Amino acid sequence: MRSLMVKLKLTVNETKTRLCVLPEGAFDFLGYTFGRCYNHRTGAAYLAASPAKKKIAKLCDAIGEQTSRRWLQLDEEEMIGRLNRKLRGWTNYFDLGAVSRAYNAVNYHVTSRLRRWLCRKHRIRGSAYSRYSDRYLHQELGLYQLVRPRRTPPNAIV
Repeated sequence: MRSLMVKLKLTVNETKTRLCVLPEGAFDFLGYTFGRCYNHRTGAAYLAASPAKKKIAKLCDAIGEQTSRRWLQLDEEEMIGRLNRKLRGWTNYFDLGAVSRAYNAVNYHVTSRLRRWLCRKHRIRGSAYSRYSDRYLHQELGLYQLVRPRRTPPNAIV
């Protein structure tokens, strides 16, 4: 491998490079974790890619920073627009493989952070969920909801 890399004039980071045997192991590449996943209905194992935990945590940190107290002066429309751009960009990249668990985690995080931001902005105490339900956030304010797109099978040519 080293001679091939020298011919291609590329360098390999020896500390990061490792041999991984699938399906027992898993590895991260380009923000995805490739490894064994399980069907939630049947329990059957299969190989798939899913968003890496680091990338999910990084997105949640960015959402947390975006909905911090220092952005209380923004209008609701501006805040929703910023969050929607971030969420759409993330889902456009991470839309392959087993994404349902990652999407659920991000959806929960962004709705809870937005509720907290709205309560701070309007100085509301008490239950944020009763005031700002999921339906209100997604339908009234227009918050983007991460949902795996339904893919239609290709039409057969007869």
